[in-house]
Amino acid sequence: METKVTNYRAIFRILGIIILIIGIAELFPWIYAEFTGDHDVAGAFRICAPFTIAIGLLLCVFIRTGRSRFGAREGYLVVALCWVIASVMGAFPYLLSGYFDNYIDAFFESSSGFTTTGCTVAARGMTNHALILWKAISHWLGGMGILVFVISLLPALGINGQIIARAEMPGPVLEKTTVRMSDSAKALYLTYLSFTVIEFLLLMLSGKMPLYDGVITTLGSISTGGLLVHPQGIAYYGSVYIEIVISVFCMLAAVNFVLYHYLLTGKFSYFVKDLELRAYGIIIAGSTIICTAGLILFRGETFGPALRDSFFQVVSFATTAGYTRTPYMFWPTMCQVILLVIMFIGGCSASTAGSMKVIRVLVMLKMIARGCVRRTHPRSVVAVKLGNGSVSAPVVSSITVFMFTFIGLFLFSALVLSLQGLDMETSFTSTLCMLSNTGASFGYGASMGNFAFFHPGLKIYLSILMIVGRLELFTIIILFTRNFWRRGH
Repeated sequence: METKVTNYRAIFRILGIIILIIGIAELFPWIYAEFTGDHDVAGAFRICAPFTIAIGLLLCVFIRTGRSRFGAREGYLVVALCWVIASVMGAFPYLLSGYFDNYIDAFFESSSGFTTTGCTVAARGMTNHALILWKAISHWLGGMGILVFVISLLPALGINGQIIARAEMPGPVLEKTTVRMSDSAKALYLTYLSFTVIEFLLLMLSGKMPLYDGVITTLGSISTGGLLVHPQGIAYYGSVYIEIVISVFCMLAAVNFVLYHYLLTGKFSYFVKDLELRAYGIIIAGSTIICTAGLILFRGETFGPALRDSFFQVVSFATTAGYTRTPYMFWPTMCQVILLVIMFIGGCSASTAGSMKVIRVLVMLKMIARGCVRRTHPRSVVAVKLGNGSVSAPVVSSITVFMFTFIGLFLFSALVLSLQGLDMETSFTSTLCMLSNTGASFGYGASMGNFAFFHPGLKIYLSILMIVGRLELFTIIILFTRNFWRRGH
């Protein structure tokens, strides 16, 4: 039997492209820092940007791959290493600028950026404008996924992008929108870029948002990263129009991007009849109604302000953007529970949103319904159906395993965080905050506005948890299994 050898040359070549993209992205905050006279940050990017670009070019130019084998093992390694290396390389501007005095905090900040989690360990919040711009750019790159862009370049290397896409794209399945996977990647990124431009223009039309704020808010919302320029949150602008624009584009970004391709190619029925999209809309509408009622009944708010607060905060949590407009941690318990539930669910598959995804929750509910039917009719054969189609047994099995793994990792991580002696609310919601890539929590973390209070060792663990959450759990977990590293597999 032929022994399959891991194609490290192809892996390093792809990682070289990713590092090169990160280096090029660092040019923008470098130029901004030079323009605004921020000498400390400009000095950091003077070192980081050329060095990162040089490493990327060396790996791209001097490593030749040919038309060699590239299988599932290489795909999983590339995806895992991509996000780890992006977080490692992206941390140096934070460190060398002197904004953070240790690499652990800088690595946490970088991981928060590329995974679109959006939280911070800066004691007074992230306030340096050039570094905020760098974090916003890392949000944008991580939102759709750096590798989705890289996939469009892979045919030149003789590499099957579908293998990488299966390991990287969020959601249980990835549909090809066109014949070639590279063309699919281009279509997805073109849609992503179009949304970015349109949202920026709409925010500028408000007349209340400066150019810099518009760029940061656009990059943060279309990636569902939830990055804020001002400590007061979105309430700083005091504009219903701005809140609606941000909410709409957060929702659009949390929808399966494959559906937009169907919409643009005239296949309207695919878009309108999509069961996950319908469920997603019902979840947001139902949660908004419940939270509005809760604020009216328990806090005495009038209908208008209650609806405004509820809609924005529900969208923020349901899309895992993590924006804040009002101090939701002081809302009635009923409303807080709703926010936690929708944070668990997250957005749609193949979107920029994190957490478990609506489609998985739908399948689990269908399985529960099937279990009830078979209790009363033991001999019946009942398929798990979504719409007019049945879900195959392997897909049902993989979703079940994912849900159990997600809950198991959530409980284990909450136990790990509890070692610091924090209260249960802080330990549990901080874990969910990182694992779902929402960036918003309850308890001590919410009241402080950042996670600087965690022990350095736990900050490393939380950084890894953000990456694991971004990569759908198994991409990282599978690397620690013996079978993955056995030769011949």
